[in-house]
Amino acid sequence: MKLIRLKITDPAGFRSLPCGFEHHFRTKRTLQEELTSAESFAPFVCAGPNGSGKSNLLEVLSAIFYQLEIWRVRRSFLPEILQNIGEHLSPASFELDYLIRVPKEYSLSDSPRWAKVSVWKNEGETVRFLWENQGDFNTDINEVFGSGYADIILPQYVLGYSSGENEILSLPFFKMRFIQFDEYWKSLTQQLPYPGYPETRMAYLDNSFSQAILLCNLLFQPDEILKPFREDVGIEALKEFRIILRRSITIDANQLAAFASENESEQETLEGILKNNPALSAYEDEQGTTGYRLNILQLLEGDSASSKIVSALKRCATLCYEDDKNDTLLLDYWVNEATKQAFRENFSNDPLTLFQAFQVLLILNLYTVTELLKTDLYQSNSHYVSETIPVLASDKRIMRFKNFYFTKQGANKPMLLKELSDGEHQLLHSLGLCLLFRNTNSLFLLDEPETHFNPDWRANFISRLRQCFPKDGDTSQEMLLTTHTPFLISDSKKDKVLVFEKQGGNVTIETPKYNTLGASINLITMETFKKNETIGEYAKSILQDLLSSEFPEKDPRQLAQKIIDTLGDSIERSLAIQEVLARRDKAHIESKND
Repeated sequence: MKLIRLKITDPAGFRSLPCGFEHHFRTKRTLQEELTSAESFAPFVCAGPNGSGKSNLLEVLSAIFYQLEIWRVRRSFLPEILQNIGEHLSPASFELDYLIRVPKEYSLSDSPRWAKVSVWKNEGETVRFLWENQGDFNTDINEVFGSGYADIILPQYVLGYSSGENEILSLPFFKMRFIQFDEYWKSLTQQLPYPGYPETRMAYLDNSFSQAILLCNLLFQPDEILKPFREDVGIEALKEFRIILRRSITIDANQLAAFASENESEQETLEGILKNNPALSAYEDEQGTTGYRLNILQLLEGDSASSKIVSALKRCATLCYEDDKNDTLLLDYWVNEATKQAFRENFSNDPLTLFQAFQVLLILNLYTVTELLKTDLYQSNSHYVSETIPVLASDKRIMRFKNFYFTKQGANKPMLLKELSDGEHQLLHSLGLCLLFRNTNSLFLLDEPETHFNPDWRANFISRLRQCFPKDGDTSQEMLLTTHTPFLISDSKKDKVLVFEKQGGNVTIETPKYNTLGASINLITMETFKKNETIGEYAKSILQDLLSSEFPEKDPRQLAQKIIDTLGDSIERSLAIQEVLARRDKAHIESKND
């Protein structure tokens, strides 16, 4: 997709973005240049001081697409608390224009490859769509999603990632994660068909997905695609890993009511509920008290020929062991070419298919969250959402990875993934999620994805991102990333650099007035980040103290030498020495005139 224009018309604004805030991502000229040129992927780089509103732009886009996703899934599995929450969603009104790449199956031979989509919502009304150049229809959201047009006019996925504690960005994604859990839970309690992957299109790929992201790439991607992993981090080969699946959890008699028939005319007994739902079973403990178990994986299991997730993972395993005492399944994988081939055969030769299977399993780790907490979360605008979600001990989780070993250049023996540095984790994570979704029409919202990188990796990051996505094909990705790194600006054309400034509660976005592509780091630091010095504040104070010291005026060379001995090479040091020598020349001229 390609973003064109965003306007916030909500009288309350959105975060730091006031009512009336409007930004044009592309002009007609730059849009036409992009559509006609063969240039590869390039992200929008959002820069500016801390608190200038950079993240708010990513947040409002995620909030808008969350609203659209709520409407898209409401007829099938949306939790009851969200069925009528549309009027309370923020922003209450907005306008959004973008281009979407028309999928092949919906495109005629003589029709444009791109369709312009306008989405807007007036306060108190439902969302409306205008789809241009593909029949030009203007309709409300009910008709769009009721007629199956969602697959055409919405991005395939909206993906979020934050390296810090920006929970405002993650909030819509966290809500969607619980919606994904409720989708599976409803299917399990009512024994409905389940597709085996999340129906929702929004995913927040935080650190809980790091191992899944790396595994899927190392199992499927060819060496040329994994080049950044090899060259920057030194990853060589995946050696082994274990998947542990906890099949059953205990539930109390009160929870069994959720498994009763939804037909009010059928009053099921406790025995009837147990009999009619194969995921449920009863047992007696040592005291003779009846308890109840739920096989939470029941919809994901099948026989040896089944395509369901657990069955497929079993077929790919080198060794499979069932711990009957704890009702746990242990799957060990010693990775070689045969292992990789097994994953290709069982997961559609597609790393994204495997990742979505892992998504389903990892989301089941939310099973302890109560309905009350979920209700609060769905209605929340809190900045502290993750603090309210319980973190399970490892043996209580439905799914977890263990013994994730790989070889690395310079290491004498295979390493655990946890042994990598923060920067290595972040590089593998941020590039890995791009590789997984490289063949999709998706929107990526990345908040400071390079904070733990060394200068060399920061300088290479835009090039690495470009390597992740195909230069040609039938898909197109859009990415917005926030940064305080001048290197990312130096590798971007000025129309792809958004400079944020906040004054008096008003946020403005402008493109730089200078040519950013190839600009020096010093120039970018001064022009975009308003930092005129190239040295730190403490070093600057030492230099000022030296310049104001009482060194003998008759021998300025002594002061110049002191500056050279004290401080490293910099523009500021050179200018200070010039100033000292200029004092000497001035004093010499004055003494001659006397």
